[in-house]
Formats: sequence, structure tokens, C-alpha cells
Amino acid sequence: MRISVRVKPGTKGVTRLERQEDGSYIAFLHARAHDGEANKALIELISDEFHVAKTQIAIASGAKSRDKVIEWE
Repeated sequence: MRISVRVKPGTKGVTRLERQEDGSYIAFLHARAHDGEANKALIELISDEFHVAKTQIAIASGAKSRDKVIEWE
């Protein structure tokens, strides 16, 4: 599976993943975009939401961007 995600790191409130009308997602994360913390938190969030092992999830593009493409089998 392959999804597009817009990451909003350092947000307050509940860490969550929201689906948009166009089929993409917005991820609200507590973790800051520093030393890969936000990417790790995003992988954990996607793992929980889609019931996929963290080791199967990969950031296909946008590792240093807020707009990412995530894929897994």
C-alpha cells in the first residue's frame, strides 16, 4: 500500500492521523522534526492505525520534508 502524508510535528493535543477528502492523510505528531524523531513517531502511528509491523513501513520519499510518501506491503 502507498499513501501520501502531510506531517505536522510538534503539535499539542492528541497524536492522530486524519484522512482528507483527496485520499491523503495529515499526521499530527507531538515529536519534533529533530534527529528523525518525527519520522519515527510517524512510522509508529501508521503501524498502529493500519495494523502493520513497523519494520514493513518505509518512507519512500520526503524523509526530510513535511510531505511524505509512505509504503508497505
